[in-house]
Amino acid sequence: MSPDLDPRPPRSRNTSPESDWDAIRVWTDDKYMSFDVQPVGRNITPASSMFSVPIGDITMTHFRYGVEVDLQNFDPDAGNVLVLTTLQGWTRHAAGMRHETELTVGETFVADCSRVDYRLAAAADHLQLNLTIPHRLLSDLALQWWGRVPDERLWSHRCAIGGPKSPWLALLTYATRTASVAPAAVATGRIGRNLQEMILAQLLDEWSHSAGVDLTDSPTIAAPGYVRTAVQYIEDHAKDLPTVADTAQAAGISARALNGAFNKYLGTSPRAYLIERRLQGVYRALTAGAPSVSSVAREWGYVNMGVFAAAYRRRFGENPSETMARGRNC
Repeated sequence: MSPDLDPRPPRSRNTSPESDWDAIRVWTDDKYMSFDVQPVGRNITPASSMFSVPIGDITMTHFRYGVEVDLQNFDPDAGNVLVLTTLQGWTRHAAGMRHETELTVGETFVADCSRVDYRLAAAADHLQLNLTIPHRLLSDLALQWWGRVPDERLWSHRCAIGGPKSPWLALLTYATRTASVAPAAVATGRIGRNLQEMILAQLLDEWSHSAGVDLTDSPTIAAPGYVRTAVQYIEDHAKDLPTVADTAQAAGISARALNGAFNKYLGTSPRAYLIERRLQGVYRALTAGAPSVSSVAREWGYVNMGVFAAAYRRRFGENPSETMARGRNC
């Protein structure tokens, strides 16, 4: 299996293993995120092989520690999803407080470290092909393709996907072979963007299927009826900029109670939820080929273009004009 999923150019396949824990940590902090690693046993010296290649904004790594390890305390603030495919040996993934999933060759595990705690153990002879994916890439593609960002039922779901003869593994095979012969092309430009989009779309499809989430449906919010009423009110009136008081009145509760309920059940405030819905509306319009950025911004209630552009860049990591240009080229 591993020769088929090796993104390394031939000249990079005979490098000496790394035996310095500090050097390995610096590398893994950069390619993944910060986390704690504990070798199993005492006075263990690693024999790590480390290789990475960017695919657009995704980081693909071909990696082993060379010793048995336990990993935990992945940094949630990094905002990354880990997609880990076992190429050799076994890996054991924490899928809950009392449940672990052991994977063998050709199987993949997905965990959104920005949303859930995650732990990993790996055999001494393990070898992995890993993808580090910013959460925002997945949420933005879901918004572009299906019109909305999935709720926490998806992001909090840790699961195995793919497996031998699966479409996911076939796509990884294509991606690694392309990366091994054309690393610069997959890192930037149209090829990299297209390959990134294929990976994200296939991942979302298989992940959502495992989580029981229909990406074409409106999200089901596990919250009291008055919260769902408030959410629907914001959805229906986002362009009209309803105030918290307006939304609370529509839901039949006080503004203070609404703020508390949103924070409890949705992890956000009514105001932040409205801002997100407006920015998502702008994003959908720009990717659909809107005539101009300013017309779409005005449609969604933005008057100050500077404030709007800054908020848009913070949310989507690019200027509105870049989104519009990409939409017109699709």
